[in-house]
Amino acid sequence: MPYRIRSRPLLALAALLLAAAPTPAPAAHAAEAAHVEGTLPSGALYVLDVPGRWNGTVLLYSHGYTPAGVDNPARDAPDDATRSLLLKEGYALVGSSYASTGWAVTDAVPDQLATLDVFAGRFGTARRTIAWGTSYGGLVTTTIAERHPERIAGSLSMCGLVQGGIATWNSMLDAVFALRTLLGGTSGSGIRLTGLRDAGDAAAQAGDMTALVAQAQGTATGRARIALAAALYDVPGWNDPETPRPVPDDWGAQQAAQYWAALGLVELPAFRWRQEAESRAGGNMSWNTGVDYTAVLHDSPYAKEVSELYRAAGRSLRSDLAELAAASRISADPGAVHWMSGTSVFSGRLSKPQLDVHTTGDPLIPVQAESAYRRAVAVAGRTALLRQRYVDNAGHCTFSPGEQVAALHALEDRIASGHWKGSDPASLDARVGAADPASAARYTAYEPSAFPRPYDLAGPRAPHREQGRTARRTSGRWP
Repeated sequence: MPYRIRSRPLLALAALLLAAAPTPAPAAHAAEAAHVEGTLPSGALYVLDVPGRWNGTVLLYSHGYTPAGVDNPARDAPDDATRSLLLKEGYALVGSSYASTGWAVTDAVPDQLATLDVFAGRFGTARRTIAWGTSYGGLVTTTIAERHPERIAGSLSMCGLVQGGIATWNSMLDAVFALRTLLGGTSGSGIRLTGLRDAGDAAAQAGDMTALVAQAQGTATGRARIALAAALYDVPGWNDPETPRPVPDDWGAQQAAQYWAALGLVELPAFRWRQEAESRAGGNMSWNTGVDYTAVLHDSPYAKEVSELYRAAGRSLRSDLAELAAASRISADPGAVHWMSGTSVFSGRLSKPQLDVHTTGDPLIPVQAESAYRRAVAVAGRTALLRQRYVDNAGHCTFSPGEQVAALHALEDRIASGHWKGSDPASLDARVGAADPASAARYTAYEPSAFPRPYDLAGPRAPHREQGRTARRTSGRWP
């Protein structure tokens, strides 16, 4: 499973470590259940689970982000309960570990495709292959969908990083840039946000930033500034399913949840994970030159909360936004932008159906990521192939087993019929009950706001009717 942000304790990221298209040839069916493990030529591990009465469909599962130094087993399902449900329904499940950890898309995609080859060599050709994945695995899945559509019949991204790599690192840079600028003063001005030399350097910068954020939480002005930084990344005010949903306009409770999430972002993704990605890209792949943070905040769903917290603190929001506007900006390394664009940015040019599912209260990959991918798909003219649905819950990838199986069934129906019938929230909830009556069924009608800084292969300045001002005013110059 991918990493999941929790609200307690200080280390706010708890450890989740985080196909062949249809052919006329009949699929081979296993005579009895089989569990096979092995190693690919790349060194990646793979796992294959085939039920005794295989239905002819293979589900290629791409797992979430695994940091360096963390165990990296092969995984073929998000969790044991979902695996059990799918095997009982007759699906074959396959997946690999990827040959490396971290921002490993250049290893993950070929390793996943090689795992399909291993499966076909042992069990025969599948009638249908569906790619699916969670969190960072949503990026891997969508990469397969866009670049290797001949291998699959469709794809399912759950809580996926479908905004792509550049948009991810740009948006995360915005949050820590605001924290350093507004909280740092003399003591924090030396914190480096990019160009991290090694893992030790990244840990040191993260530690210094953590201390700033923790200290700031003790004052009303500090809390307002943390809320501003959180709003630039679209961190939701309810993001931990183990805590009650704040009542509307309870700005203090919402800010408290954003604070713990901000600590989690600082502790791991914004520095440690960034350093690993920079090492692959050959430099800094993100920038904030030309970004209008007043416009970004204006379009955030948390703008009112920020305004109210500033008012309660007696601090001028206009003054702090002016300070952000005047602060020295960060430029990207062109070579690193080129590498990230070539490996981890989406064109939107789907040729098979894709269903995206996201929780509404996700603090690690905010639900606005879906708006970014919808933009790319719309620019590419492939809107009919994409559907995005939402689960009303807090947390990262906090789906019930039945909600995941229901999404797969809806995608299968789209593949078979050519229409997205039965994929509305009420129909999805009914599918949840049919798949697993014990599972929560929380699909809801929902429309995420615009992603703060969309970026795709159509270019950062591509016109976009849905995101109007944000697309025009915050894309920035690059690099």
